[in-house]
Amino acid sequence: MFDGDISTRNGRLRAWNDSLFVDHAVFRLVWTNVRPVIPGKVWRCNHPTPARLARAKERYGLKTLVNLRGHRQCGSDALSRDAARRLGLEHIDMAFESRGAPHRDRILRFAGLYETIQFPMMMHCKSGADRAGLASGLAVLFEGGSATEALRQLSWRYGHFNRSRTGILDAFFLRYRSEAEGRMPFLDWVRDEYDEAALKRDFVSGKLASFVNDTVLRRE
Repeated sequence: MFDGDISTRNGRLRAWNDSLFVDHAVFRLVWTNVRPVIPGKVWRCNHPTPARLARAKERYGLKTLVNLRGHRQCGSDALSRDAARRLGLEHIDMAFESRGAPHRDRILRFAGLYETIQFPMMMHCKSGADRAGLASGLAVLFEGGSATEALRQLSWRYGHFNRSRTGILDAFFLRYRSEAEGRMPFLDWVRDEYDEAALKRDFVSGKLASFVNDTVLRRE
């Protein structure tokens, strides 16, 4: 586990080694899924390298980077955190889960952040597929979009597999659509009616898709 110290040349080299080969950033050097969520305002991606973050800031005028993985002791975290500081970006930790029913308190915390955050902003998790898809879908709903539009943020085009355990994120938006959309605002439903335990109890994932996602691809 990387201890986060990149103040020395050796520490930075260790961070890069951890990022590239333990956190699989070697694949993110050649593949990225940067996409607009709310054009001109919100972007999503997999965990950016410092160089890619610098290019994104220049291209999109970014002011904030939201880390959906939460504060982690890994080279990727240390490098992107340092890059955000050097680029003058506000760095916010907003951890979500990818294989559990979304937590009410985290959704409401994200909604509160969304009201005060400096835009344009970019959100990232590790692969830019699951937690980034959840947060992007939430942003769509915060902006007045529909659950169907939110569900489009959870797509195989980003690397999301809805038949695996991460499909519980799709089930979350589907439950709002079936239970409350058109009857009450999204955040009111989350606050007053959303049942995390029931969603977790009712969701059934595919064994093969979960094996591929969790064991073969070793997705976070």
